[in-house]
Amino acid sequence: MALHAREFFAELQLPFAASVVVGDTYYATPEPGGPLRLRIDFTSTRWANQYDGLRLATVHRDRGDLDITILRFAEHQTFHHRDSACGVPPHHSDCGTIKEFKNDPATVPWEGAQTSGLREAIEQYTSIWFPGTWTASVQKRTAGRTARVAPAPPAAPSARRAR
Repeated sequence: MALHAREFFAELQLPFAASVVVGDTYYATPEPGGPLRLRIDFTSTRWANQYDGLRLATVHRDRGDLDITILRFAEHQTFHHRDSACGVPPHHSDCGTIKEFKNDPATVPWEGAQTSGLREAIEQYTSIWFPGTWTASVQKRTAGRTARVAPAPPAAPSARRAR
């Protein structure tokens, strides 16, 4: 598994507890016990072992794929910094892509990726098909944190006149 998919999906910090990575694909059941599933895998380019985005699918357990969308790395600035630093111009075949290195499994092809844009797009997508699950999962994850109470602002001077 030269794509290191498990680590890539962990980097996205998706909030679904009922999830697993099998091979290069992420599977989740955002609503436990519900009929809908989320599947995310890498989209291939026309070149072997090269990927330019993620394919998100909402899958009904009995009816199959209900919706599919593609999130391109280039559209979400995932590798903008890496490509700029390496001098890869936009619209070049290597711009915004990752390559699977079968000869060197220690190489992480998505190293240096900025995943916040992808994560935000996944959040938008799942909020349509799985309303409330993203915020519910995030609240559960942060519920254990202790909040510091901020001091109250000073009271405004009273409008009464002193007698």
